[in-house]
Amino acid sequence: MEDKEFALNDVVQMKKQHPCGENRWKIIRMGMDIRIKCLGCDHSVLIPRRQFTKKLKKVIEKAEKG
Repeated sequence: MEDKEFALNDVVQMKKQHPCGENRWKIIRMGMDIRIKCLGCDHSVLIPRRQFTKKLKKVIEKAEKG
């Protein structure tokens, strides 16, 4: 399986969708833990990095380098 690369402000898709029905999340903080925000209802979740990489399905949109 390929190593999934993600960065701050990327929009990602998780394996399970959020209860609000949305499946797109924006990475808003990175470190030992990763905070992602649901793009449907703006709810944010803090997940340990190891757990995040297991639950990540794919990167939908890369953040603009600026």
